[in-house]
Amino acid sequence: MKTKSLFLLTAVCGCLLLAACAAPSARNAGGQQSARPETTVRVLLAEKQKTASFKHSGLLYIYTKDRSKRYKISNAGTLSARALGGGKVQAGTLQSAQPVILEPAPGKTITFNGNAYAGKMYLVPDGSYFHIVEYVPLETYLYGVLPYEMSYTWPAEALKAQAVAARTFTLKSMETTGKRYFDLYNDVRSQVYKGTGKVYPSVKTAVDKTRGQILTFEGKLFYTYYHGNCGGATDSVTSWSPSAKAIKPLSGAKCGYDKHAKNYSWQQTVPLAKAESYAASLGLKGKLKSIKVARKTKTGRATNITVRTQKGSKTVACGNFRSAFGLKSCKITKLSLRKKDVLFKGRGSGHGVGMCQDGANGMAKAGKNYKDILKKYYPGAKITQVKDL
Repeated sequence: MKTKSLFLLTAVCGCLLLAACAAPSARNAGGQQSARPETTVRVLLAEKQKTASFKHSGLLYIYTKDRSKRYKISNAGTLSARALGGGKVQAGTLQSAQPVILEPAPGKTITFNGNAYAGKMYLVPDGSYFHIVEYVPLETYLYGVLPYEMSYTWPAEALKAQAVAARTFTLKSMETTGKRYFDLYNDVRSQVYKGTGKVYPSVKTAVDKTRGQILTFEGKLFYTYYHGNCGGATDSVTSWSPSAKAIKPLSGAKCGYDKHAKNYSWQQTVPLAKAESYAASLGLKGKLKSIKVARKTKTGRATNITVRTQKGSKTVACGNFRSAFGLKSCKITKLSLRKKDVLFKGRGSGHGVGMCQDGANGMAKAGKNYKDILKKYYPGAKITQVKDL
């Protein structure tokens, strides 16, 4: 959309007040000055955008990072943004080579790609594109993580365990951000996050009741991995990521509380054509002869898979193999190469490291509290308090 059209649209609506109105100062959700600043998480919502559209529920401030250019839109509406090229971005009528910030007033939200966000939205120019990053307080961020990583209908103690694990994972991830313009992705590369337009009471209670609580080992944060279902036992982090440092909290644990879940055991078939295509992608020629588990852990989780054709064979990491075939987990109990497909039977869902979420659910239903859950799945870890919250 052209700049002139945008300006006329906002002018006709009577929404635009120019630079005379400064952007708001740092405030908490209640509009009061924060007595103590809370950790801010920078979440990447989208990258390499040419254009974007944002719906805002009310008063919205738009300004450059150095606040040299600024205005506000008083009423609810839609704001368009576009990359101008040459490292510049335009939001509404404001153009800049700096990041442009969209800040909803307290109690208002910005909706992007169907999800509502209450934090500041940074439009970060990058050549002929721009990236969209939300700056959101840590505890608020967790409101938007928990219901998408664990069902909000699950017992309170399971949700509390998830809150502590997610908080720890977040802070550990932020330690290695470096000079990158964001801290975490909003998907499975980090943690699934869909904003806080909808905050479930059960989730809010779990986060608030564990506010600032994290897990440490030998006085340091660690990656508190978690997954859907362990199929009876979790494994050492090295079974999933050989280059990872082996530590006691990620050494694996027996479960026994996940048998109630549908993903405890599974069966999947993959078309033979897809298996043959995968073999070809590995550089293997000739007819597919076999697919076998080459190595597995003591709990039965495959770490390596060997693919063999008439012309040779290749052994690959099970994690890569699982992704290519869309398998629920690497805990494969049966693998059969048939005339038209490949049959897989297995147990569990996910990588199998850290907390088993179905197990946490089962433990909570059995009367265990969140500290019991965390102790079981992260043996040797200590629950401590974040000092700046």
